[in-house]
Amino acid sequence: MTGHVTVGLDESPEGLAAARWAAREAALRGAPLHLVHVEEWPVTPEIPQTFTQSLVERYEALLRNTADRARRDHPGLEVTTEVVQGRAVDELTRAANEAEVTALGSRGLGRLLGFLIGSVSLGVVAKTRSPVVLVRPQETDAASEDSSDGRPGIVLGLDVSRPCDPLLAFAFEQAVRRSAALQVIHSWSLPATYTYAAILDPDVGSGLGQHAAQALTDMLSPWRAEFPQVDVTETAVMAPPASELVQASQGADLVVVGRRSSRPVGPHVGHVTHAVIHHSSAPVAVVPYE
Repeated sequence: MTGHVTVGLDESPEGLAAARWAAREAALRGAPLHLVHVEEWPVTPEIPQTFTQSLVERYEALLRNTADRARRDHPGLEVTTEVVQGRAVDELTRAANEAEVTALGSRGLGRLLGFLIGSVSLGVVAKTRSPVVLVRPQETDAASEDSSDGRPGIVLGLDVSRPCDPLLAFAFEQAVRRSAALQVIHSWSLPATYTYAAILDPDVGSGLGQHAAQALTDMLSPWRAEFPQVDVTETAVMAPPASELVQASQGADLVVVGRRSSRPVGPHVGHVTHAVIHHSSAPVAVVPYE
């Protein structure tokens, strides 16, 4: 199967929210929706076959009911389902690598503590070659609205120090599909050598700020030309990047962040992306790039 949207489905409110998000995403893309449930229950002689069979029937019913809802909500949407056995991280990573984008659920822990990203979701995000979107239950209703009121429908965090074309392409294409505004944020900091000078002269970093703003403008220029229909605002700010993105996520449809896939230490989620996916109030798309 090619050119489809995948969702890792379970019975939790988070899994069902991810399925609703993925169904809308598939409809916007004009692509099929693929529902996957991974069964990690060990099949051994000690476990009665009747018990494992009842679990299979239960999850097949979950997939069937969720597929029916997706078809009702989005008439004409092609939906397929799959139950697989194995390690959830491995099986969902395999499924994600075959999809254009994959949705997974994440559970809220409250305003102060943030959101719980389970080991499965975090493992898939760290390993997959395709974008993964993490969804909370309360987000899907707000995400179903368009951004015609001018609010920043899509928030994109950029590091202008390295090329990140897949990240930019994903954000701009999302803005087009959703008729949404795009807010691009680049956060920068003074080098350590500027610390004492900045205390003596608060304006010492103004030149670096101008350079950062110009670098952001230059990076966005070809994308503005390619997507003239997208309303883009850009901000270069001297501040911790994670906190800026979390603040910008308030009221947004989607926050888009990157993950470098060529790190020598193996599968890894950077500290900024890690913080954003735990504390953003909007769905978070993690896009791998070289």
